[in-house]
Amino acid sequence: MNEETQPKYNLSDQDLNELVQQIRSWSEELGFQQLGISDTNLFAAEGKLNDWLANNYHGDMDYMARHGLKRSRPADLIPGTRRIISVRMDYLPEQARKAIALLKQDKNAYISRYALGRDYHKLLRSRLQKLAQRIQNQVYGYNYRVFTDSAPVLEKAVAEKAGLGWIGKHSNLINRKAGSWFFLGEIYTDIPLPIDNTVEEHCGSCQACMDICPTQAIIAPYQVDARLCISYLTIEYKGIIDEKLRPMLGNRIYGCDDCQLCCPWNRFGKISMETDFQPRHELDDVKLLKLFNWSEQEFMKKLEGSAIRRIGYQNWQRNIAIALGNAEYDPEILMTLQVKIATATQLVADHISWAIKQQEKNRAEGS
Repeated sequence: MNEETQPKYNLSDQDLNELVQQIRSWSEELGFQQLGISDTNLFAAEGKLNDWLANNYHGDMDYMARHGLKRSRPADLIPGTRRIISVRMDYLPEQARKAIALLKQDKNAYISRYALGRDYHKLLRSRLQKLAQRIQNQVYGYNYRVFTDSAPVLEKAVAEKAGLGWIGKHSNLINRKAGSWFFLGEIYTDIPLPIDNTVEEHCGSCQACMDICPTQAIIAPYQVDARLCISYLTIEYKGIIDEKLRPMLGNRIYGCDDCQLCCPWNRFGKISMETDFQPRHELDDVKLLKLFNWSEQEFMKKLEGSAIRRIGYQNWQRNIAIALGNAEYDPEILMTLQVKIATATQLVADHISWAIKQQEKNRAEGS
């Protein structure tokens, strides 16, 4: 089905407008902070995606190219799709200034704020499914598909078209009243709902996110080279991290929030009321050594239901080893690294060996 095809639903414009108002009300009841509706024309975003892929900025994320044009052509992914309902949900568990202070505590772990609690995928998907079912009760037999970062969907481009915000220079979606600390989710549907207007961009001449990026991964406004991005390196990348980049990771062991922490619009960021997004196992304020000493069994059990667990124990150890190498000299850190290297996998041992050298260097320099 395309835009020219006659809809199968006998709904007047008034019916559709009333339905949208109901959908917005239901979404608020289900804990979403905003909902917008867009058409399926993502050709502008498709061009940008193709350029990004052609420059290999996606690194080892082969899945970004695996599905061809389905990512930017919703009706190719789900035949019959005419509209996309896009929602956002705030996730920030605490004031951002606490995160900024944590980045300066080099013996403590920094974990991206979105991953401190339970895995958001299940929560958002469940809420979106409930929203979709309420719509189905109103419009029997409509076709839909729910997504939460779970399929080839250009969710930020879709949300931008739906008026939830604009894509900033760091490539994250920014909302004028809520900053960027939120998750996105979508419902693809064949109901020809009225669409929302896009909003103006308000980054202006600001490039704070570009200036603060530890690895300078934002190579130009709106262009991120994932191969340099700390979030990519600590989450998506499975190999040996370039030695030149390791000092820039600091104490960041899972993800990076610097570009959001410095964004002026995030002074409007809202604290999440969702209990599932609250920190678990003191991950918002925990010593690197404590996490490094977790066995694989402890890692799997303590991080059950967490997005972090998907990177696997080996990359968890790799990331922490780098952070320990970046910490101020501490005899306990050095001793722990020396003990751990004997039983580490080759990948982890490479990073532990580097960390040992860094600790020894820091000791010699008296830092």
